[in-house]
This record gives sequence, structure tokens and C-alpha cells, in this order.
Amino acid sequence: MTDLLITCSITDYFNAQTFFLWFVENASYLFVFLFMVLESSFIPFPSEVVVPPAAYLATAQGSTSDLNIFLVVLFATLGALVGALINYFVSLWVGRPIIYAFADSRIGHACLIDRQKVDKAEKYFDEHGASSTFIGRLIPVIRQLISIPAGLARMNFLKFTLYTTLGALVWNIILALLGYWLARTVTFSQLFEKIEQYNTYLSYAGLALLVVCILYIACNAMRKNKEK
Repeated sequence: MTDLLITCSITDYFNAQTFFLWFVENASYLFVFLFMVLESSFIPFPSEVVVPPAAYLATAQGSTSDLNIFLVVLFATLGALVGALINYFVSLWVGRPIIYAFADSRIGHACLIDRQKVDKAEKYFDEHGASSTFIGRLIPVIRQLISIPAGLARMNFLKFTLYTTLGALVWNIILALLGYWLARTVTFSQLFEKIEQYNTYLSYAGLALLVVCILYIACNAMRKNKEK
């Protein structure tokens, strides 16, 4: 099962595909923005069923859509930032006990959030510091939750906004390029299946990035210990 279906609140293939078709028929900058807000907040929603099809519509030959791929990336990034700010301020205001209580609740589980995921995001933030808000936007599971430990740690707001915006921008550019490439290689009837397929590759790439970061930190720690 791919990250697309794991992270989506629409839990089965048929419903995910139904939403995908609905979004393609009703795609607009407003919907790109709103669904990306959801994707970056507590509500689980995959950016992979929003940005690539919007970019596909914006660039496919013969498409009747008035979307522009650059504006798709812009509104997707703004939406991701707003969603991340929701997590940041909620975490900042309510504190760790309530965040973990929410993660343990049925509502939290319905949003595909649990204590283990929050703890994983918090440890990742502690190990990587402020830069984690940038790198974390590119890593599956961490991407949606990295704003929580940033809020809990009371990370500088301007620094958080900058790193989050840059990370979201890079991720959305990658997704938009995927949609652009698919617009030139597959028919519309193949689009959902191909997005799901390539999303698996993106998930593997994100996990590989996480491994590289962990190895880098481990090597740095070993080098510093040898210097002492």
C-alpha cells in the first residue's frame, strides 16, 4: 500500500480515485490552497492527489483548464504554510500534554495521528534543529507533523516560516514537475494510477533522504567524539 493511501483519510482505493476524479473536474486555485492547508495540518490528506493533477491540467496539450503551473505551486505552497502554522500555533498554545493526549485519543487516531508519530517527529526535530522544518517537509509522515515539535519548542516564528516555506516550495515543485512530465507521457485515464505509482518512488526517496540525514548526524557525532 502506498503512502498515498496510507496518509489519506479516504481509506480505500475506490474512494481515493473518486475524490481524484472530483478534484480534476473542479480543480481551482482555491481548492489547491484549501486541500494543501488540510495536508499540512492535523487532518490527513495527501498532497499527491492535488498538486500533480493540477499541474497536469495546467500543462496537458488540449486541456481546457485555465490553471497555470506556477500559480499552482504558489497556492499549494501558501496552503502548506497556513496548515503548518495551524499546527505550530496549536502546539505553541496548548503544550505537550494536550498534544499527546490528542494523539492518544480516538479523534487523533481518526486523523492518522498517534503518540508514536508525534514522538518520532519531536525526536527528529530535536536531532536536526531548525533545519528539520525544511528537510522534514520532504520526508513521508514527518512532513505533516514536523510543525508540532517546532511549536512545542517555541521555535522562532520567522525562522519557522522561512524554513517551512522553502521546504514546502521544494516539495510542491517536485510534485508539479511530476504532473508536468505525466502530461507529456500518459493519458488522463492513466493519470491516477501513474501518480500512485510515482508517489511510491517519492516516498522511497524521502526515506532515503532521512537515512542520509541520520548517517550524517551519526558521522558528525563520531568525529566530534574523536576530536575530544
